Amino acid sequence: MGCGNLFFLVLVTFSVALITYNIIISANAPLKQELPGPSRSSSSITIDPVIKMPVDRLKSSSSKQLFHTAVTSSDSVYNTWQCRIMYYWFKKFKDEPNSEMGGFTRILHSGKPDKYMDEIPTFVAQPLPAGMDQGYIVLNRPWAFVQWLQSADIKEDYILMSEPDHIIVKPIPNLSKDGLGAAFPFFYIEPKKYEKQLRKFFPEDKGPITNIDPIGNSPVIVGKDSLNKIAPTWMNVSLAMKKDPETDKAFGWVLEMYAYAVASALHGVGNILYKDFMIQPPWDTEVGKKFIIHYTYGCDYTMKGELTYGKIGEWRFDKRSYDRVVPPRNLPLPPPGIPESVVTLVKMVNEATANIPNWGS
Repeated sequence: MGCGNLFFLVLVTFSVALITYNIIISANAPLKQELPGPSRSSSSITIDPVIKMPVDRLKSSSSKQLFHTAVTSSDSVYNTWQCRIMYYWFKKFKDEPNSEMGGFTRILHSGKPDKYMDEIPTFVAQPLPAGMDQGYIVLNRPWAFVQWLQSADIKEDYILMSEPDHIIVKPIPNLSKDGLGAAFPFFYIEPKKYEKQLRKFFPEDKGPITNIDPIGNSPVIVGKDSLNKIAPTWMNVSLAMKKDPETDKAFGWVLEMYAYAVASALHGVGNILYKDFMIQPPWDTEVGKKFIIHYTYGCDYTMKGELTYGKIGEWRFDKRSYDRVVPPRNLPLPPPGIPESVVTLVKMVNEATANIPNWGS
């Protein structure tokens, strides 16, 4: 890393660390609510009790509120082939009716360009200094977002934070509203259960533990101004959680997700918990009204269509099978009886790989 880059890294890290320190530690200085829109305690928002979607957001709008889709990625074979498929489907739906999808950026946190810069719009971010991630590479995600937000010219007023293993299945509207983000609720993010650990980073004077939403950073649609304030705090809370043995043990691989939820709450940014944001096969069996397929879990079945989760099936699709090589074109389709969500996933992967130039190169 050159001297200029090192100076920039140290300067930015020091600045955002100081900001976050003042937010978390100072009990005498209340958190300033400088974000757009009302706070969580506002009574002016009417919430649909089923999906927590503001009722007035369901009405038609005469003007679009475009959001910019951002995906963080390493330069690994594993992340790269997923990003290429993700971007293929982004382009397919971007200009369709009901879409409020604007620009797209792959935030590449390898510190150097790769050969896909011309295929996918890319911002090159620096990784954390060696050893700072303690082997937990996901800690590069918030740091990459901090750099992108500070340096890039982002035209849209909203950001969709997405991931390489997301496939967009229909045009996505802007689901956020009135200063609230729109986020998918994860059943395994449980603030009440882990209040003891979370109070180290979300003091009691910041409000009840229920102010922390059961979300990660993705998928989330949030105002750009809000994310500019959240991102440095998200980065530093992530690092602080990782350094705390009790918290690190409690949260494991979802630590960075908890850190985003805490950072959002510290800045008074509530979220519409939108269950229809995405599905996760094989547990979710129908696509329905969902917008994204998240293929984080392996799909293993017998040839009779019986799920064999935890055991390699006679038919399987698992992204981890392709951690060092790209999946081949024309993957075998699932046998009869397998859920629609899994069939749709494999068909969409096949369509993308059939049409992306130089697949496998």
